[in-house]
Amino acid sequence: MSEENEITKKQDESKGRQKSEKAAKAKQNPKVSTAKIAGRINKKKVKTTVGVLLILLSFYLFLSFFSYLFNWQADQDRVMNKSLVEFLFEANDEPVANWLGKFGAWSSHLFMYRWFGISSFGFCLLFLISGFKIALNIRLMPILKTYGITLVFIIWSAVFLGFFANSTNYLGGAFGYQLNQWLSLTLGGFGSFILILVLFYLSVIAVLNPDFAKLRALLKGSKQEEVDTGEETEPIGNPLDINILNPIKDEQIKQDQKSEAVHFNEDEPEDEEATEEEMPFMVDTPEPEDDFEISIPVDAEAEFGEDADFSVAVAKEEEPVNEDDLDKLRQEFGEYDPTLDLASYMLPPIELLNDYGGKGISVNKSELEENKNKIVETLAHYKIEIAKIKATVGPTVTLYEIVPAPGVRISKIKNLEDDIALSLSALGIRIIAPIPGKGTIGIEVPNSSPDMVSMRALIASEKFQNSDAELPVVIGKTITNETYTFDLTKMPHLLVAGATGQGKSVGLNAILVSLLYKKHPAQVKFVLVDPKKVELTLYNKIERHFLAKLPGEGDAIITDTSKVVNTLNSLCIEMDERYELLKEAQCRTIKEYNAKFIQRRLNPEKGHRYLPYIVVLIDEFADLIMTAGKEVEHPIARIAQLARAIGIHLIVATQRPSVNVITGMIKANFPARIAFRVLSKIDSRTILDASGADQLIGRGDMLVSTGSDLVRLQCGFVDTPEVEKICQFIGDQRAYPEAMLLPEYVGEGSEGGGDFESDELDVMFAEAARIVVINQQGSASLLQRKLKLGYNRAGRLVDQLEGMGIIGPFQGSKAREVLYSDPVALEEYLKSKGLS
Repeated sequence: MSEENEITKKQDESKGRQKSEKAAKAKQNPKVSTAKIAGRINKKKVKTTVGVLLILLSFYLFLSFFSYLFNWQADQDRVMNKSLVEFLFEANDEPVANWLGKFGAWSSHLFMYRWFGISSFGFCLLFLISGFKIALNIRLMPILKTYGITLVFIIWSAVFLGFFANSTNYLGGAFGYQLNQWLSLTLGGFGSFILILVLFYLSVIAVLNPDFAKLRALLKGSKQEEVDTGEETEPIGNPLDINILNPIKDEQIKQDQKSEAVHFNEDEPEDEEATEEEMPFMVDTPEPEDDFEISIPVDAEAEFGEDADFSVAVAKEEEPVNEDDLDKLRQEFGEYDPTLDLASYMLPPIELLNDYGGKGISVNKSELEENKNKIVETLAHYKIEIAKIKATVGPTVTLYEIVPAPGVRISKIKNLEDDIALSLSALGIRIIAPIPGKGTIGIEVPNSSPDMVSMRALIASEKFQNSDAELPVVIGKTITNETYTFDLTKMPHLLVAGATGQGKSVGLNAILVSLLYKKHPAQVKFVLVDPKKVELTLYNKIERHFLAKLPGEGDAIITDTSKVVNTLNSLCIEMDERYELLKEAQCRTIKEYNAKFIQRRLNPEKGHRYLPYIVVLIDEFADLIMTAGKEVEHPIARIAQLARAIGIHLIVATQRPSVNVITGMIKANFPARIAFRVLSKIDSRTILDASGADQLIGRGDMLVSTGSDLVRLQCGFVDTPEVEKICQFIGDQRAYPEAMLLPEYVGEGSEGGGDFESDELDVMFAEAARIVVINQQGSASLLQRKLKLGYNRAGRLVDQLEGMGIIGPFQGSKAREVLYSDPVALEEYLKSKGLS
């Protein structure tokens, strides 16, 4: 036994020595995988390095090509038929004539002699614009268009110059020379030249696509002759402009007794059937002169007699004010710049947003095939044949487009919504029968592993960055993975609804972040209403940049119900004031008004000012309706009806889409609506006037209705820390002295409430108020019956209820209006007054 133990000990010791030797070797020769090396490389540094090298290469090649034009004969013998390595490391130490040494001589010989000749200068341009795009993300020219035009130019010019080259002078390089030799043998010299011109014409058509109709109209316009008036006349402009075709009024045209005053162009075609667009003409009349004679017709001279003392006085026509005189301020000071107060303001960088879904949409072919087979099988059980089926994969759902066989009713497929959902074991199936604009039926099936759409990808999209909308908003991606943007000014108001926890707050943040990434603080202001007091508090940091509030208020984020009512009424005053300004300026929209103000055509001394857009965002609208009732509904309905033209736009959000909250008055003025997931079809019809919102899967899945269109989107995700970083970046910059101040508003309730102190109220006031609100009837007879009071005491209670703002004023034969629709709201009011 002892011998066996010794043997095992020796074996363990030998294994331990082998392991230690391997570990030592591993330390001396560590293995680094290619994945780790690739992970350590900074992609941004690589792009910068490659871009700078391309820029330097473009300048290097340009100088070497330019030197080649003067020194090609001196270097050609040394470079001819040698590779780069042979030429650089040859034994001959004699310097070359090219300015950039051996490499410059070899590269210029390669491009200019062996390839495309003088046309090779185009490669320098391609390397230059590519380097700026890769290194600095600066697009000097449109990349694809420039590449296409330059390459076509290089090839054609090499062929064209090669036509004139001989065996010793390659203007078009070896490419142009050899191709022309083959063409001359095939078509002859003259035929080759004709073919080259045809190729030039085809290249221009293919690359530039010129509009010859506009060119012909331009040439015709340039041939118009002006009538000689003894003075230089300015050109009228483009004769195709509807405002310039006949710029002179009939009463301004002077007519002579012997000749017509309307002079047409002598070069004008005489075809009577030609249209005005084909034969533009100008009507030109001489300027009125200070001294002129009036010839009297023969008949008039005979009537008055030859010796009649008769003189005719013609009033001198007033000369129109020169346009330059009208724009003296604009020419002296330049156009007004509303952003000049914060000229150093910088838009938030894209790096503040996180990239959650960088890999894009993942396509699971087995899942698609399985769902397709289940759909076909389920429809086959009900004897519904399918002619064609197509799948479109989106971030959250996949759209299966079905073309039913002839004779199949659409209603049969529509009624199988629950059966298809059962066969697919999916969370919610939505059937679109038929898809608008297509002859197909759509079945939207949720993906088993939905992809997250990051706000960073939406903000960085070309569709949003190149948008020319007044208030551009990017909200999410469609089923076809296209970025969905809209202009809030075209909505003009937006209603957002959905159950709790389905992404409504994230959608509101996405709307605000979109505007922050696109607009200057001078161009847009926010009025934020947050009854929950925690959703929009992050935006307090940008109060002096983007927010608007009532005078004397400490916090710009409105959380108190009474302040909401005052703010909405203040916005009504602002709306009326803006309409007065538009009336005086003779403008219809805020866009026209601001354009006039920027051109200094409106006098600030007369009250005119630059008008920023105002976006009013109200979160938890249901809570406001419960606590304030019609005091909130009336100003919102008034703003929604009238405020579109003067730049005030509402965004109203609620988690309780019932008819008591989203009333008919509100729905009529909010044609644009966003619906997140709701719990019943009734709620879906309340929001969208259509079903479908109850079949959404939540987590940002939503439907956007803009009238007749209904689009399904996956909302872009922006987290609270990202919003906080954006607001911090803006808040750290130079700001205005204070937030934008709205007009001051004094509520009627404050004046009426001063007539009654709490100790002067009837002891049965609180009970009377509850009876009035429960029955929604404010009359003395009701209080007499319910409380068993006399007429005089009931009348005093009605007056006190009116003075405290619970019922409206006396309206003759009509019943008094009850201003509180919910008993809960009344109890909160009585508690605040110490009457409960």
